[in-house]
Amino acid sequence: MKVWIVMPAHNEERTIGGVLDSLKREGWRQIIVVDDGSTDRTANIARAKGAVVVAHRRNMGLGAALRTGLATARKKGADYAVTFDADGQHDPKSVRRLVSALKGEDLVIGVRMHVGIPLHKRFGNFVLDWITFLFSNVFIDSQSGSRAFNRRALEKLKIMSNRYDVSSEIIIQAKRRGLKIGRTRVKCFYTKYAKTRGTTIVSGIRIFAGLIKLSALGAWK
Repeated sequence: MKVWIVMPAHNEERTIGGVLDSLKREGWRQIIVVDDGSTDRTANIARAKGAVVVAHRRNMGLGAALRTGLATARKKGADYAVTFDADGQHDPKSVRRLVSALKGEDLVIGVRMHVGIPLHKRFGNFVLDWITFLFSNVFIDSQSGSRAFNRRALEKLKIMSNRYDVSSEIIIQAKRRGLKIGRTRVKCFYTKYAKTRGTTIVSGIRIFAGLIKLSALGAWK
């Protein structure tokens, strides 16, 4: 089976080299890095490490980067695609677990262990999990960036969000389009650097507003 890893990245020169090395040590060499308008050496480091780099000329957001990365994986004939963060938060050993969990499922969400997650982020994630549930009737670790897609999911999901609301949108779309959603436990590493990334209270409000807008426009029909 052809597995492609999709890695959105914006100004991640501090970590991306080590993350790519850790994935290669686990045997994963088909990696797409979407350089989302970085102003540092992110793209150069990724190319030097052997990744396929697709660059946005300006920062367009996580949703836009995932849309580009997953579309690229689909064009390359991926049987499976796994999303993986560039900040060193994800365990490279989880990729095999996610792919294995796809047997019988179309989309698998990596449910993060809560060890080391700051309390305010745990609370924010919990609220967003409930918001996602209201739209999808699926209660899961909705903001996890650790996901696996089979070919059917890659073809059926049409990401419209440009920003952080993409994490919820993927689950909502999958449910509404009849895809089977699974889950598996994954380990995450919350370093001081990783804790500065991701969603905030303000971005949480924007996610909710973005989902309401997409729903009102009938984007997921």
